[in-house]
Amino acid sequence: MNELVKEGSLGAILFNSQIIMEHDIKAALDEQQASGCRFGEALVKLGIVTQEDIDWALSNQLNIPYVRLKREMIDKEAADLIPATTARKYNLIPLLRMGDDLSLALADPLNKEAIGAVEELTGCQVTVSVALIREIREMQDIFYGPAESATSLGLETDCFPERVLAEINADLTGARLLDYLLVFIIQNRATGLSLQPVGDSVGIVAKRAGKTRPVGTLCGTYYPDLVLRIRKLASIDGSAESMAGGTLGFRYKGAQLSFQVLLLRGAAGDCVTLKPQAAAPFPSRLEDLGGSVEQLARFRDLSASTSGLVLVVHRDNEDRCSLMDLFLEQCSTAGKSVLLLGNGLGKGSKHFPRIPLPNGVGGESHDLLLAALDHDPDIIVVEDVTDSLSFSAATKAAMRGKLVVAGIALPDVDAAFRHLLHLWHRHYFVPTCLKGIISCKGVATLCPRCRGEYKPGREEIAALRLATPAGSYFRATGCPDCDETGVKGRRYLLDLIAFDGELLAAFESAGDSKDIERYLHGAGYRGIRAEGEGLLRAGEISPVEYVASLLL
Repeated sequence: MNELVKEGSLGAILFNSQIIMEHDIKAALDEQQASGCRFGEALVKLGIVTQEDIDWALSNQLNIPYVRLKREMIDKEAADLIPATTARKYNLIPLLRMGDDLSLALADPLNKEAIGAVEELTGCQVTVSVALIREIREMQDIFYGPAESATSLGLETDCFPERVLAEINADLTGARLLDYLLVFIIQNRATGLSLQPVGDSVGIVAKRAGKTRPVGTLCGTYYPDLVLRIRKLASIDGSAESMAGGTLGFRYKGAQLSFQVLLLRGAAGDCVTLKPQAAAPFPSRLEDLGGSVEQLARFRDLSASTSGLVLVVHRDNEDRCSLMDLFLEQCSTAGKSVLLLGNGLGKGSKHFPRIPLPNGVGGESHDLLLAALDHDPDIIVVEDVTDSLSFSAATKAAMRGKLVVAGIALPDVDAAFRHLLHLWHRHYFVPTCLKGIISCKGVATLCPRCRGEYKPGREEIAALRLATPAGSYFRATGCPDCDETGVKGRRYLLDLIAFDGELLAAFESAGDSKDIERYLHGAGYRGIRAEGEGLLRAGEISPVEYVASLLL
């Protein structure tokens, strides 16, 4: 291990605490080299650790306390020493003042500018603790109230009437701006609209028929709040990944439309691109899911299980819940007690009691799942058990003879196996109770009328990560037949792995997820990425769609 990480480093602390293993370090270093991200960001991106694990280890590395903030921990007199604008600017909250010593909770404990500004304001000697930015902002709202209002959102454009522009600028949450930008995309048949932060302002540009046109500029003051809103609506977490994506739903003239959301982390803020997607709801029947005859047969066999753990893997919460509902449709539930735990479940034709998560999706399932066990249901469907405690509770329920259908918010099966190995090594998971893993991804297929061959640049080809380049590549410019979107429709790709005795043995003997991958491919497994590569080579999807929907 000493050859991989230095003593006292973030990796060494996590390793010595048995949070990560040597193969996790290797995987993170490979990801770091491939994407250029930090070591801790790579661990979170791969699903090996949570952001809480990183913050805890960072506090140990720097010998700085790590705190989980609660209202009663904060002295109001200490909070009053620092103006709300300063606290929000530096993502901090005062905890306690004792004489000339002031204790602060900071999201970034290495921010010397923040510490210097507080010492200059208060005349106190500052000591810092590490805290989650989400909890810091919650405490700021409690002790300072909502953020101070400005007079305008700062949008400048000639694309909207003066009345509409005034309405947009009066709404500092950015909700009206987002609504009107989506309407702008629809009415102008744009293939995409991008928000590009540079310095203190944000440029807004739209694309149609391969041509880019400026839409306007936005003051950067409230742009972070707008990005947070977009992330929340598109179910994109706030991790430190340099790129992310999701899907945003929007109702227009009675129709439910869907937009692809793509984010790139920039120096001045996140670059955001919104693209219309083909209006295709998640399949309501198994036959419409697009799997092979063999895959659909395995799906039905897995749904016939009466006990054990079935994992449903998808980063997008809405699609993951839809896939779980579809699985439940195939289960024999007559004469059985079924409980749904989560906020997005229960939209299929079968109706069962649903218990919402108390604080939204994810991370809150542990206590609720254990409480549900006391009601002795036959089947438990839980929306998100990605965190270790919730996963442990799901495993316990499966070991008690329940059929547990559990969601994991990860991008694909490969990431799921890395996560499972991590949980197994930390004793949160018993592999013998796992029945199988199901995942799916949707891709936008190209309109055949306006599809054309083109030659991608070197960087675009490198981003595809193909072992051998395709003979030709295609993209669509948009035409009247596809409403200028360039999209024919939406197709779903299904991935299903039954956890039999041979795979169990391969899992338990695996040094890392690559060993499992080699075993699966040796057994004839062909995953979603390989199927997507086939569509790319056939010219049915574009290189951009392949990367955005199957690799990111």
